[in-house]
Amino acid sequence: MISVPFQFNTNFGYGAYDKTQEVINIQPVIPINLSPDWNLITRTIVPVISQPQLTPDGERTFGLGDTTASAFLSPAHSGKFIWGVGPAFLLPTATDQDLGTGKWGAGPTAVGLIMDGPWVYGALINNIWSFAGDPGRKDVNQMTLQPFVNYNFKDGWYLSSSPLVTADWNADNDDRWTLPVGGAFGRVFRIGKQPVNAQIGAYYNVIAPDDIGPQWQVRAQLQFLFPKK
Repeated sequence: MISVPFQFNTNFGYGAYDKTQEVINIQPVIPINLSPDWNLITRTIVPVISQPQLTPDGERTFGLGDTTASAFLSPAHSGKFIWGVGPAFLLPTATDQDLGTGKWGAGPTAVGLIMDGPWVYGALINNIWSFAGDPGRKDVNQMTLQPFVNYNFKDGWYLSSSPLVTADWNADNDDRWTLPVGGAFGRVFRIGKQPVNAQIGAYYNVIAPDDIGPQWQVRAQLQFLFPKK
């Protein structure tokens, strides 16, 4: 199915002045049938960011961040184990230098998941290196790992955990890792004839960069589902 999630993230304790950062990720996922045996699944993440001041005389900044676009080649017929591999791209779409890297980037990405009764669990990973862009900005070499687990109840209710683990390989050890722990609950239901998946959760960063944080996050998501007939 085609899905269009709107993910609302409130990050507390962000930056040197422990302010609040707001990020809305628009994340359409579109499957494309290539042949009877193979699908191409595209996933794009477009962030809309409200960034607190980063310097003593700075101001809050609002606009688009950098876009991440991924494409997964995946078998059309799978059993309990579903997988996909392909490229991921970093596009310098930020409307302000404080909201993005100023770099073009690319790297490999992969996803795997198992559907076992009420359980769904797996992980998504990518690593992106910059190859062009503003020569005055820092190079990008960043890994993103998102393990996830869902337990589904009756009537569309579920519990889930999907922390977003990141590693900036170019940063010092104290600023390299972000490691959240937490979870969420949600429900799949209909608004009229439109299937919708709504959830809310919270994550605490056990490890976070010393220079920017954040300390913890509240995440809410509203996902519109469009099953292919």
